[in-house]
Amino acid sequence: MENVSGLIKGQSVSRFHSKQQIPKHATTTHQFHYRLEDFDYESYEELMSEYLAVLTRRSIRWSRLLQGRGRTPTVKRYVRKGVPNEHRGLVWMSASGAQEHLEKNPGYYHSLLDTTKQQHDPKLVDSIRTDLNRTFPDNVQFRKTSNPCLQKTLYNVLLAYGHHNPAVGYCQGMNFIAGYLIIITKDEEKSFWLMDALLGRILPGVFVVHLSLHRRPGRTRG
Repeated sequence: MENVSGLIKGQSVSRFHSKQQIPKHATTTHQFHYRLEDFDYESYEELMSEYLAVLTRRSIRWSRLLQGRGRTPTVKRYVRKGVPNEHRGLVWMSASGAQEHLEKNPGYYHSLLDTTKQQHDPKLVDSIRTDLNRTFPDNVQFRKTSNPCLQKTLYNVLLAYGHHNPAVGYCQGMNFIAGYLIIITKDEEKSFWLMDALLGRILPGVFVVHLSLHRRPGRTRG
């Protein structure tokens, strides 16, 4: 990323709160909505009471950098220490070139999903639907009972990418990549363009044509 100044204006820094009174053996979900059972909250709170100060300082520094008040040469060092969750989608979109492609192709993503413009390949649809329930089964947001349920968003991203790159279509494993991008960006169009950047330019060849043609008994590959 050559220059991050001006990428974000007025971003507020997340405020981290001190310890909360949580039962020792509670069942709850953490920030990415994974269900946690019999979690050792005493050990967790002891660790986080010290680590939250580090996360807060790191978040403030990233906010300054993204507002153009930091030094660009520090980006590599900041990235190596980790991009804060609240800035991750923005930084990934900029650094990967996905934001540029999104802006240069307005409406393209939604056109891939428009059935009036093209018919969806039944094999592609079947392959994607087969893996929806297998994607992050411990994440409550991907369960059918969740409202909203991210399975529809996941389906859209994978279907759009399958039409965007018909030579590969859909391969098993793409669902987890798309699912994680959705968790981070909370935006299906951005997730699509990040997936395009990751599989098309950053890591080309991870999913190749022959992988998408693999078949197993009772399973169809798109």
